[in-house]
Amino acid sequence: MKVIQHRVETLKTALVSHRQDLAKLYSKYTKEERRLLEEGFHPEHHGALFQPITVHSDSDWIPAHPEEPQDFESFYRDPYRKTPNASHNTVYIQTIGSFGEAGVQTDQYVEWLREYCQAFFYGLAVKLLPAVTLAEIGCSFRVNSNSHNLQILTGDLLRFLGNRKPKDAFCIVGITMIDLYPKDSWNFVFGQASLSMGMGVFSFARYDDNFYTRSYAGRLKKQLRPKQGDYSVFDGYYTPPITSTLLLRSCKTMTHEIGHMFGIKHCQWLNCVMQGSNHLEESDRRPLDLCPICLRKLQVSIGFQIAERYKALLHWMEEEQSHSATPEEPSVCQSVLHFPKPVQAFHTSRLWLRRCLDILGKK
Repeated sequence: MKVIQHRVETLKTALVSHRQDLAKLYSKYTKEERRLLEEGFHPEHHGALFQPITVHSDSDWIPAHPEEPQDFESFYRDPYRKTPNASHNTVYIQTIGSFGEAGVQTDQYVEWLREYCQAFFYGLAVKLLPAVTLAEIGCSFRVNSNSHNLQILTGDLLRFLGNRKPKDAFCIVGITMIDLYPKDSWNFVFGQASLSMGMGVFSFARYDDNFYTRSYAGRLKKQLRPKQGDYSVFDGYYTPPITSTLLLRSCKTMTHEIGHMFGIKHCQWLNCVMQGSNHLEESDRRPLDLCPICLRKLQVSIGFQIAERYKALLHWMEEEQSHSATPEEPSVCQSVLHFPKPVQAFHTSRLWLRRCLDILGKK
């Protein structure tokens, strides 16, 4: 295992910048906010709030995909990055295909994701679009010759999302429990995005703990040669049970990929949800939230108060039940839902948020 360590001066420059205007912008944070952000300068300290990145093998993202690190200054100066504005200030989530047997738990799982994203991107509206079936999209599909499960083509999904994107959208993301492939020569892909168009599609299918085992329930029991356009092969499609771990992994993926829509690149500074990941074990090592450098990137894009965002995230983790939408802002999920939110896997993140709020003097 290799620990990626940066000098204090390097981390300070990555967060604050040598540019006078960006340093002046940084000085507008409160003393408590600067104290929190500067906790990242000493990741080697025992019990540090922000930890260093650890590389466990050559198959991890950083050795496999060499990239130029993006500090705050290079993010801020990027002429292609997208920033929400008064006419484009909503994140839309489009569910694709079945998310399990229709009912309270399935509806709440999608609503929990929406609520979590609204807390993470505090200050933006996050809305669900009405669910769509594969037949409505008319997408291509296949049976994977290795894993023997059904897959759908990402390009067709992105074209559909592009046509469905509302005028006030900052971005639109499609989520599905069906495995994806980008072209015939690829085995699979977790997701695919067009950052310039502000859209992406992501699958949670491989977040099932048994996906890579022979006992995976989504493996087809018999050889199928499906005919394109015959979507009846997806009837009874297996979806993983909604567990606390699945919810945690889904929240990480959603916020990581939407983070890219703001122009935030893969983090190479500190342990961060914006780190790249090549495999599930590496993704599980990522924390649920942002390092100080990526937090500043998101904060300057949206304009939230750091403490208010942390409070919203903590509230999401600690509330006993998901609440139905208010009359003023109706959601696709109209029924009153009472299935308990499985937040056991969020325990470490909950304690971490409380530490952050202690530093900010906001309990």
